[in-house]
Amino acid sequence: MTMKRKLFIYSFVIFALGFFSACKNSSARTEYNISDFGAKASETIDNSEAIQKAIDACAGNGGGSVIFPAGKTFMSGPLHLRSNVNLHLEPGSRLLANLDESIYHESAFGENEGEGMMWLIGRDLENISITGTGTIDGNGVAFMGAELDDSYELKPVTTFDPRPHVLTLINCKKINISDITITGSAYWTVHLVGCYDAAISDISLLNNLKIRNGDGIDLDHSRKVRITGCFIESGDDCICLKNRREYEQYGPCRDIVVTNCIMTSRSCAVKIGSENMDSIDHILFDNCIIRNSNRGIGIQNRDEGTVSDVTFANMSVECLYHSDVWWGKAEPIYVTSYRRAPGNHKDAGWRFPKGAKEGSCGVVSRINFINVTCTSENGCFIGGETLDKVTDLTFRNVDLRLARTTSWPGGVYDKRPCDGEGFVHAPVYGFYIDGASDISFADCRVNARSLEPSQFGGEFKIINASDIKK
Repeated sequence: MTMKRKLFIYSFVIFALGFFSACKNSSARTEYNISDFGAKASETIDNSEAIQKAIDACAGNGGGSVIFPAGKTFMSGPLHLRSNVNLHLEPGSRLLANLDESIYHESAFGENEGEGMMWLIGRDLENISITGTGTIDGNGVAFMGAELDDSYELKPVTTFDPRPHVLTLINCKKINISDITITGSAYWTVHLVGCYDAAISDISLLNNLKIRNGDGIDLDHSRKVRITGCFIESGDDCICLKNRREYEQYGPCRDIVVTNCIMTSRSCAVKIGSENMDSIDHILFDNCIIRNSNRGIGIQNRDEGTVSDVTFANMSVECLYHSDVWWGKAEPIYVTSYRRAPGNHKDAGWRFPKGAKEGSCGVVSRINFINVTCTSENGCFIGGETLDKVTDLTFRNVDLRLARTTSWPGGVYDKRPCDGEGFVHAPVYGFYIDGASDISFADCRVNARSLEPSQFGGEFKIINASDIKK
């Protein structure tokens, strides 16, 4: 056999092997376009069945990506996510929540149906993703009552609230949410419950600032979570860490890192609490900007759980007064522990330990504020029910510039929700401390030159406190 013929046969064999390998790989489908399963681009046709078929087919074949095609809107009711499935929204695509309240039946809090239902749902899953540059739209205003000057009215409810949370993941592992836009939530937007190893990066979460309860990202009994590079606007808290009693089986909330985020809220941009029946610890917020918020950084402990080993570093905080509809009175930094007030609201039975009619408040300790620059109409508030409830706080290189910029009444700090008087009426102080111990200040500055003399009480107001070093 000639050399030329040998080379020809060799080349043919290589070609054939490559061809059959390519054919084999092409038969292993990894992308599932929802249009291929019957989904129709429309704002009025419910595509739940078709989209769910695509999700289930993807999961059943070992996983892959469920594709929402570019430039099209698909309206849908509740959807159940699956393990090893990536929901991928191509540029200009939109997944829109069905505005029919009657189709939302699965409570976001189990037996407690008083705080909303679920739209996009994941339970006991692994390796799930939501990616792309499309939009997930919760159609939030459609679930509201009349529009007011400062908010929307909430429709009357008893023990059942039909408003859907956008995304609820319960007991899930290895989560990736990146690049997408989420908008228009009628209630909480991204709620991770008992989740482990989650990354949320570079998303735009843009809710209507008038929608109450419209939290951005809630981490509930979750661990090993990273939130990076996100832009969040929400009527309620932008990022909130908590331990709700309905999910107490999932243990503490800990090992959380939040970096390089920009936030605006009508409530509290960064909040720890108020629901906390376990422990929240080993938390880092770094390199974040808070603008035009009702409250900046808040630790609001109202239950028996504890908060410890938390650091806020390299933060820029800007706060403004808003109406009493929203918790907070422009406090740029707020660290408190008070017992929750008994009440008869729609879910009061879930606020206290089973069988109890009143609760207690746990200790907040080892909290650090480092390199934080604040511009606000009000000062920082630190307070606890007793001296030992808020302890071991460090403020290092914290700059506070006080200036009035709105016409809302001032001279008040907000302790709600708490047992007893919810407001403290006083002039503006740089730091108002009532019920705390072991607090150190180093290289901190208060600039009140832009306030009227009658509005400013001084750099510090210290009541019922011990071991304050300044």
